[in-house]
Amino acid sequence: MHLVIINGPNLNLLGRREPGIYGSSSFESFFEQLREKYPAIRFDYFQSNIEGELVTALQQYGFEADGIILNPAAYTHTSVAIGDAIAAINTPVIEVHISNVHAREDFRKISHVSAKAAGSIIGLGLKGYELAVNYFQDSKK
Repeated sequence: MHLVIINGPNLNLLGRREPGIYGSSSFESFFEQLREKYPAIRFDYFQSNIEGELVTALQQYGFEADGIILNPAAYTHTSVAIGDAIAAINTPVIEVHISNVHAREDFRKISHVSAKAAGSIIGLGLKGYELAVNYFQDSKK
């Protein structure tokens, strides 16, 4: 199985950015733990602060991977292009958010991604990524 994790803006700062909301672990260290826990899964990881690069990554992996785990971060609330890219690809996408966006500012309650994704996991910290991996793993049985 081939799964791709795509993270949007500011997620490169996990572990240093607002640890009260996002925790104290870097994504890189979490990603290594994920790879160790699921050795039979081939993982690719991509992060960008640039909207167009996220669209390009979705298009690149969206016809070859078995699943995409996407945290579009702040672009969730503003990017029609990312939502359109998800609709244009064959690979199912699970939207993940580390924080509970519905318990935050009102503008974060709008998503241009959720309706195009196979599902959403919100507010469970980094555990949300692992739950998405489990979803894809279970769907292949």
